[in-house]
Amino acid sequence: MTDPAAVERDAAEAASAFSHPAVAPDATAAYGEHPDQVVDFYAPRGESRDSASAPLVVLLHGGAWRAPYDRQHITPLADFLARQGFAVANVEYRRGSSLPHQNADAPIAGRWPETFDDVAAAMDALPDLTAATLPAADVRRTVVTGHSAGGHLALWAAARHRLPQESAWRLPSPPPLRGVVALAPIADFAVAEELGVCGGASAQLLGGPEHFTDRLPYADPASLLPTGIATAVVHGRDDIVVPARVAESYVAAAAKAGEMVGLTLLDGVGHFPLIDPAADACAVVSEEISQLAW
Repeated sequence: MTDPAAVERDAAEAASAFSHPAVAPDATAAYGEHPDQVVDFYAPRGESRDSASAPLVVLLHGGAWRAPYDRQHITPLADFLARQGFAVANVEYRRGSSLPHQNADAPIAGRWPETFDDVAAAMDALPDLTAATLPAADVRRTVVTGHSAGGHLALWAAARHRLPQESAWRLPSPPPLRGVVALAPIADFAVAEELGVCGGASAQLLGGPEHFTDRLPYADPASLLPTGIATAVVHGRDDIVVPARVAESYVAAAAKAGEMVGLTLLDGVGHFPLIDPAADACAVVSEEISQLAW
């Protein structure tokens, strides 16, 4: 049973993270025909360390891949990173249906295969979209980051060259990324399901428990190692939404595969301060991105 004090702290952290008003982008571009297939761009607002261009941060939002949670809740983080001198691309993607489902406690998480179709399509389209929409961005210095379910998608996007040969999402070689910074990611689906993370969202994302085992090699970051791409994970030790054990399992799987993944565990931090510009943890996130991007 979860400690009531931990639940209270988590609620306070969530309230703080979601208290910031949404920040409008400088531009929006579509990477497909569906209304959710769009990217919001934020121009660098701070002093860039390179007067000619700024690194591009691709931002993938969380929310358990469920429809009620869209990119708007992470726009304060996008603005925060832009004020640190980064160019930012905030990616939207198709999530679970908003329609109620029989015997479901919450909207179903994700769509198979559309959620993955969208992330793959967005990542493939971003170099050209960015060049046309945000010329201040240097796509040669791209770092992908994401929070929670978005952290999963960030790790997955960097591992597409490790997908099974028959996968339509597979890349023939590693994507041209400087690195990945995954924030409290749902990084190991087996452990996430064991812990009941987000009400079994990982299995829902794969189409239900009956598809979990067969589709795991196409979706689970812990099954797609090593990537050969610099990867850092930032996680709060006190996270009760996605427990730190999920990140620790992913890092252990990477080590077993011969790859070192950086893991920063923040004391006294839960799930939401990582995306809260008012929290000290957000500065840690910016620094981790900086170390890979500059």
